[in-house]
This record gives sequence, C-alpha cells and structure tokens, in this order.
Amino acid sequence: MNQPNHISGARGAGGTGPTEKSAGHEAPAPRRATGTTWVLIITGLAGFMSALDNLVVTTALPSIRENLGGALSDLEWTVNAYTLTFAVLLMFGAALGDRFGRRRLFTIGLTVFTAASAGAALAPSINALIAARAVQGVGAAIMMPLTLTLLTAAVPAAKRGAALGVYSAITGLAVASGPLVGGTLTEHLSWEWIFWLNVPIGLALLPLARLRLKESYAPHARLDVPGTVLVSGGLFGIVYALVNANSKGWTSPVVLVGLLGGAVLLAAFVRHGSRRPDSMLPMRLFRNRRFAGINAASLLMFLGMFGSIFLLSQFMQGVVGYSPTEAGLRMLPWTAMPLLVAPLAGQLSDRIGGRPVVVTGLALQAAGLALFALFLDPGVSYTALLPALIVSGIGMGLYFAPAASLVMSSVRPAEQGIASGANNALREVGGALGVAILGAVFAAQGGYGTPATFVDGTVPALWIGVGAVALGAVAALLIPGRRAERATAEAATEKATPGTATAQEAQDAGRESAAV
Repeated sequence: MNQPNHISGARGAGGTGPTEKSAGHEAPAPRRATGTTWVLIITGLAGFMSALDNLVVTTALPSIRENLGGALSDLEWTVNAYTLTFAVLLMFGAALGDRFGRRRLFTIGLTVFTAASAGAALAPSINALIAARAVQGVGAAIMMPLTLTLLTAAVPAAKRGAALGVYSAITGLAVASGPLVGGTLTEHLSWEWIFWLNVPIGLALLPLARLRLKESYAPHARLDVPGTVLVSGGLFGIVYALVNANSKGWTSPVVLVGLLGGAVLLAAFVRHGSRRPDSMLPMRLFRNRRFAGINAASLLMFLGMFGSIFLLSQFMQGVVGYSPTEAGLRMLPWTAMPLLVAPLAGQLSDRIGGRPVVVTGLALQAAGLALFALFLDPGVSYTALLPALIVSGIGMGLYFAPAASLVMSSVRPAEQGIASGANNALREVGGALGVAILGAVFAAQGGYGTPATFVDGTVPALWIGVGAVALGAVAALLIPGRRAERATAEAATEKATPGTATAQEAQDAGRESAAV
C-alpha cells in the first residue's frame, strides 16, 4: 500500500520525519515502512495469533490425550477454556484500553498471551494445559479489541478501508486455517509447537509495539464495573451452557441455569446500558442502523461459518480419510481466499460503500454452504466440492473487509474501543452458538457411527448454517447506503452554525441521524 510519508514523521514513531532538502544532487533515500505500515504489521500479527488459537488446538487433541492423558471432558476444556475467557472478557479489555491507554494495555495483553503460550507448551498435565489456555484467553481478550482501535487511529480515512481489509483478511484466514496449522505442526513436529509458534512472534512484537504504536485514550474514559460484571457473567453463562449442551444435555440443570442466568444478566446489562449514558456499551449505539446491522450480520455470519467449518473439517478426515494436514490443504480454496479477496473488497467498499459488498459476501457464503449441503455424500469427489469451497471463500473475503470498517465508522472516535470489543464479543458468541446448534442438529440426525450417518447429520446442520448466514445478509441490508448517509451528514452540517457546533460535532450528528 502507498501510505503518505508524512504520517511517520508526524507521529514520531515510524521514521525519521521530514528533512530539509540540500542544494546538491543526492541519491534518493531508501524507502522505509511508514508508521501506518508498521501499525498494520503489528496489529495484523497480533490479531492473527489470537484468532488462530480459536481452532488451532482441535486437530492436536488426539496427540494431547496420548501425551497428557485426561477424559473427553478435559480435552473439550482445552478448547473451551480459551473460547470462554476470550468471549467474556473482550468488552472489559476494550474498556481497560480506553481508560489506561490502548498501547499500554495492548502490550500487557500481548505479554500475557505470549507467556501463557509458553506455559501451555510446557504444561506437565492436562489440568495445567487447561489453566494456561484460560490465561491465553485473558491475554487475547485484552489484546484483540485494541488491535482494531490502534489501526483505525493510525490510518487516514481515505485508506482505512484497504488497511482494514488487509487486517480482516489476516484474522479471517487465522480463524479458518487453525485446523490446518494445528494438524501440520502436530503431524510433522509435536503438539507443543502449536503453542511455541506464538512465543517468537510475541517476543518480536513487544519492542515493536513500544516503538511504533502511538498511545491513545478515550476522552473522559471510565471503567464501568457494574456493566463489566453483568456482561461478563451473562456471556459466560450462555457460552458455557452452549459449549456443554451437547455433552450434558440441553435440559440438564447446569445448561438450563447457564442459559437462564446468562439471559437474566444480559437483560440487566441492556437495562443498565439504557439508563447510564457512560456505560461500557451504551444501548443508544444500537439505535444506529449501521452499528446494529453489521453486528447482527457478524453474529449470524460466525454462527453459520464456525459451525460449518467445525463439521466439514471432520468430514474431510473422518469420512473421506484425509490426514489433518491433507484435509487442511484441501480446504484452502475456502480458507485462503480471504487473503486474496479482502484487500480488493476493502478498496471496493471505499468506492461504493460497505453495505453492498457485505451483503454480496454473505449471500455468496450462504450459497457456498448450500452447495455443500446439496453435494455432500460419503463417496463425493473433491472436484465436486471445489465450487462450494471457492464460492464460500469469495463470500468470506467480501464480508471480512468492509465489516471492520463499518463497525469502526459507525461510532465516534472515543467509542471505537467499545465498538471493537462489542463486535469481537458478538463474533465469538456467534461462533459458540454455531458449534453448539449445528452440533446438536448433527447429533440428533446422525452421528459418528458410519460415513453415511455422519453425512445424515451434517447435511441438515449445514442447512441451518445456510439459514443463519442468509439472515445475516438480510440484517446487513438494514445498514444505510452511502447516499443516505451523505444526505444525513449534509443535513447535520447545515444545522451546524459558527459558534454552535464544530465540524466534528456535525459529523457525529450525522451518525446519530443515521440511526433512524
């Protein structure tokens, strides 16, 4: 990307700054990475690590059980400990960054995540591994939401869509390629390397974050302790119930208490956010159609995508007979496509607006899952599944690029940390819902007994995924188009007269007008 050279000089962190020209002829100075480029590298790699660890452990579970022992429930917790802490603490991590400094908290989260990764690789027992995974989730919950905030603050508005497109492609690829990375490292090295992989990256990023990132705060930011307790407890209860519903039963006391208790706490959190304007997530933000639409679409997208990838990766191994590495490689037309499509989609969204790109991406993702459901069979050939893989990959890439930009542009700069944390939390909740709901359908309609019964369970589950992603496309249609936003912004600017409102206040008023 061609970034303005003055950025690094103005920030004092990405280069030597402007220099005076001499009278003689001099050789041109070698090109250096701008401050914006460094921020994209740092936040992109940090986002990749935290997103990768959602699914990287899944293909390593047999080796972990052989080496450390443990029952099936213990192996489940090696996955769930990370997912739960990540989901329930995302909002708190964003609030801490707003209050005490986003670069400072990003560095703290990165340190915790890196140290916990080393602890997981050195774990002498299954319980120690579960504890390390939980600490990993804490570090990721602090680090992940601040990556978007730091990147958005560093990139000029005209280039923001392209930069966020690259970032979104990196994190989206990490989520989808987790089973491939985990399977490859486990098959050719050992399961410990799925955690050792994070350590050198984290150690390299720590000094770079200190030198290349600019500190920022949210004006008058404050910690909302009651809101943090309510949303964390509510999300924990619901996610805990969802990830345990298949093993314990949907009507078991622990699942019912988690669902009902979590729902009550979240209802109290909504009431709290409606009554307190300084809450960690003011409910007035959801009156903005852009914010509400893209967050609803994100939750539904991850519900359908996560649940489908969870089953299809097992289909590739358990039914077709590929090794973990072979299965991951054959998923690349789907999982690697965002790396190619998302940057182009980001540039497209800068030109025509994010809504049509997101809606098209979600429609293609739903169509790809429908193709899987139509052609899935115990004896299906890889070439028959290739169109579904390609269409799903293009759809995923088109969605990821503008989604981040839509989230961050829907709120005031001081609220971008809140918006980032909310969007990431809803994605995690959507992923947990997807695995739980599609897994429950799979268990009710089929099972692991034979290839035929596996397909019998997977096909109806995939249709649930199709419906969820299609609903996400409908939700994205609620996002105001570029023409409507321009009209509301112009109307707000006309109301702003000298002495009564600043240009920034007029822009904020335009965002509020877009709410209805």
